[in-house]
Amino acid sequence: MYIHDLNPVLFNFTFFEIRWYSLAYIFGILIGWWIAKKIIIFKIKNKIITFDIKLLDDLISYIIISIILGGRAGYIIFYNFSYYLNNPIDIFKIWEGGMSFHGALIGLIVGTYLFSKKIKINTFFFSRYCCMRCPNWHFFRKNSKFYQ
Repeated sequence: MYIHDLNPVLFNFTFFEIRWYSLAYIFGILIGWWIAKKIIIFKIKNKIITFDIKLLDDLISYIIISIILGGRAGYIIFYNFSYYLNNPIDIFKIWEGGMSFHGALIGLIVGTYLFSKKIKINTFFFSRYCCMRCPNWHFFRKNSKFYQ
């Protein structure tokens, strides 16, 4: 069994660190945003849906905030609850690390739900045209059944 000994820090400037995990979040958000935008623009051009594409950009703001809050809350609740119960001020020390994918996913779902309720669009619109198709790279092919 392989156990990695990779350094979690990619670059360490004297007062600033760039970690691999944060890059995964950043690139995941940017690539997901790009893919979702391409899918929705294609659907709009082919008159399959009517949607203001600027709302997707607004959704990304909600998603970023919800991922950060949910990821931090998930880390606190799932992995180190007793420590943070005894040291509540350390909850705000995000520079010391501590993000949970599970919490970020829950935050993403809640943020998307709240955004869709705010703009009065069915919550499943975003999952149908964005979330469910993003892992499926077939939409790049023009003749793919996923384009239809």
